[in-house]
Amino acid sequence: MDRPLGSVIQGSLSEGLEVRLHPDVSVEEMRVGKFLVVQGMRSRFFCMLTDVSLGTSSQRIFANPPAPEDDFLQSVLAGSGTYGTIKLSPMLMLTETEGLSPRVVLENGNLASLKANTNAAIELLPVKTIPSHFSQVYDASEWDFRAVFGWEDDPHRRNFAIGQPLDMEVPVCLDLDRFVERSNGVFGKSGTGKSFLTRLLLSGVIRRQAAVNLIFDMHSEYGWEAPCEGKTFSTVKGLRQLFPSQVQMYTLDPASTRRRGIRDAQELYLSYDQIEVEDLALVQRELNLSEASLENAIILRNEFGQSWITQLLAMDNEEIQQFCEERRGNKSSIMALQRKLIRLDDLKYIRNSCPQNYVSQILESLQSGKHVVVEFGSQSNMLSYMLATNVITRRIHADYVKKSEKFLQSKNPIDKPRQLVITIEEAHRFLDSATVRSTIFGTIAREMRKYFVTLLVVDQRPSGIDNEVMSQIGTRITALLNDDKDIEAIFTGVSGGQSLRSVLSKLDSKQQALILGHAVPMPVVVKTRPYDATFYREIGDAAWEEQPTEVVLQAAESAKADLGF
Repeated sequence: MDRPLGSVIQGSLSEGLEVRLHPDVSVEEMRVGKFLVVQGMRSRFFCMLTDVSLGTSSQRIFANPPAPEDDFLQSVLAGSGTYGTIKLSPMLMLTETEGLSPRVVLENGNLASLKANTNAAIELLPVKTIPSHFSQVYDASEWDFRAVFGWEDDPHRRNFAIGQPLDMEVPVCLDLDRFVERSNGVFGKSGTGKSFLTRLLLSGVIRRQAAVNLIFDMHSEYGWEAPCEGKTFSTVKGLRQLFPSQVQMYTLDPASTRRRGIRDAQELYLSYDQIEVEDLALVQRELNLSEASLENAIILRNEFGQSWITQLLAMDNEEIQQFCEERRGNKSSIMALQRKLIRLDDLKYIRNSCPQNYVSQILESLQSGKHVVVEFGSQSNMLSYMLATNVITRRIHADYVKKSEKFLQSKNPIDKPRQLVITIEEAHRFLDSATVRSTIFGTIAREMRKYFVTLLVVDQRPSGIDNEVMSQIGTRITALLNDDKDIEAIFTGVSGGQSLRSVLSKLDSKQQALILGHAVPMPVVVKTRPYDATFYREIGDAAWEEQPTEVVLQAAESAKADLGF
């Protein structure tokens, strides 16, 4: 039988449980984020450790503590006069139903029997009560984690092991079907490994075929390869290397992509007639556009249709004056709009007209089950990134809306669109309170799975995202955050979030994350899975050594040159 760690001495459903540790248990063994279980009379409670404190039975010990060298008196007081207490936040209740006892499965150590009997023998419920006084507290066992988070090779669910608990070697799995059906977020301050976490998640979605992905790769980190932090230069594989037959790359800067040794990326261009007034409203701050300029842009669009930007850039002063007289436009606002839109000529992927519709090509790739990475190369400034992602996403979403409406009418599984996950970085720039209502990303975040399109937002400032949108984020995977506003934003719309604030603020700066929301049964702190050669083998696609040698060497040398090595 497991060794009991302590006894419940008081608590409430809203404030959590207070546990006094037994004398033989060191308080230093208790760490914030640890996963513990409380054995009640009828149920087993899964809890997270949220605080650790020291207590004494007498004020005299405060006034006259034993001398540092008096080991005898210290050991006499330990456990009776002095003791440790911990604060637990109950997350789930496990209630035995008719059938095999879960404890029997644990003692027999038969994992196959556990898989066969878990669903029939136990029931996981939200916490609606608390255990009685003096209920015993135990370390969570492997069986406990299996019962709550499942196993990766479950034939009935698309599970993906995202990491392990802090003090155990047992996988913590995400339910990818639940993960992709709502919008999700990866948060953490700069340098905490958000990109590595995102690559893990995307690899899992691709491996388990839970959805197709459209990734807007602002810093060229997800496609071919990405540099690692460390004393010596090294790189990790991107999604194209891990899944060469399933991932396609498009580039908005072909020259930059070729310099890094990537030969099979397809070029992507956008034309002026694909840019609408709503796209300019999103980059209003970057272009320094006034409200009057946007209002006159609507007048121009109503007159010239899709070619309004081309027509505007070709107009001289006299033509602008004549247009304003005929259509009641404001000359100074239109001239200012013309001057500022000339900046779009500096974007390498903008053309007056395109010989083909590249967005339609991306749609065809997604519909055929291919995952698409759009690289920006040197075109990664905020104006370029926000404009391109909005233009492309708006057209893809419009196509998905049509397909979804057709499916809802026909009910034919053949007409059902593939679930699509769109990954964006610097998400607060698209989803802040000032612009969220006018961007396609705000629409997608609010609609959730209505049209089979969801978001995976990657951001270091979650406090910049509109509260309504944050409340719709299904699963939140959060690395270390220090800012109080950012920490508060993570728990927007989360019941009992206050008890987890201390857990989040105590995470290590690398390879640790708090996971909570729709894809996990309860909040849990994990040591995230390493993104390394072992992971490459487990994910089951082509190895680095199998790539053409000249491509690998050329890519490495180009990356070193770009980074100044």
